[in-house]
Amino acid sequence: MINIGIIGGSGYTAGELIRILMFHPNATLDFVYSTTNAGKPLHVAHHDLMGDIEMNFTDTVNPNVNVVFLCLGHGKSKSFLENNQFASHTKIIDLGNDFRLTKDKDFNGKSFIYGLPELNKANIKNAQFIANPGCFATAIQLALLPLAKNEMLTTDVHINATTGSTGAGVSPSETTHFSWRSNNMSHYKAFEHQHLGEINQSVNQLQADYKNELIFVPNRGDFARGIFATLYTTIEENLEDVVAKYEAFYKYQPFVTVTTTGINMKQVVQTNKCIISLMKKGNRLLITSVIDNLTKGASGQAIQNMNLMFGLDETTGLHLKPSGF
Repeated sequence: MINIGIIGGSGYTAGELIRILMFHPNATLDFVYSTTNAGKPLHVAHHDLMGDIEMNFTDTVNPNVNVVFLCLGHGKSKSFLENNQFASHTKIIDLGNDFRLTKDKDFNGKSFIYGLPELNKANIKNAQFIANPGCFATAIQLALLPLAKNEMLTTDVHINATTGSTGAGVSPSETTHFSWRSNNMSHYKAFEHQHLGEINQSVNQLQADYKNELIFVPNRGDFARGIFATLYTTIEENLEDVVAKYEAFYKYQPFVTVTTTGINMKQVVQTNKCIISLMKKGNRLLITSVIDNLTKGASGQAIQNMNLMFGLDETTGLHLKPSGF
């Protein structure tokens, strides 16, 4: 059994980790660390766990667990690791953005691998430290990587993506308040979202000469979880050839499905799936990519990485079905 610790246990990503790990056949939860809820039952923060797990939050860390998931706010993982030492065998999966970029991957003798399995699976299998990708970054990269692999990106890519309120974290804010979010929509951080760095980095990993712009407008949606992303760019190849390249790229990637039919977000919510739809009008290729921001965009992908790191089938514990209604 893989002995697991979770740091920052009160947030949405920690709650999603617990939900999935409870039914993982090779995992056991050792501790869930939260200074704000220490001593209280997990269901105080995660109401969906009431009656399912008898465990309390703790403010004590077991440094000898097999793997620890860092579910801290962005920028807080470095300071936590500076103040808390783990055993030499402990694997670390960071769900924040501290180590995702190449310039940030090395820290206190640790070298973090970017944890997008569809891009870096071989390296993940041999890694001890993983930087889990961002949610928008996951949906957008999966939409673009087959084009980059085949050096088909030659012009700017226009991206419009909408995320649920859970993407903003568990702490309330003006734009997550029900009265503001309900029956409403807005964009934020247009053209400068923090995930653009890791998206560009991955595209250039496969197509080093791509220097055009990824023009990204992120939106806040009137729903709790999920990401619906649409991208378009100029592609000269016919649709059948493009589809064939996507299917070849994702042939051995169990969580990615490619289609030419219309798709919707409910097909993936509460699962580790990504569904990609391809359509073409003239020389413009429209790519639609849908994921759950908390599962494939965060905790599910983190468990997928854990499975790879421990030599398990990457789908273990992640056979999750969406609710389509």
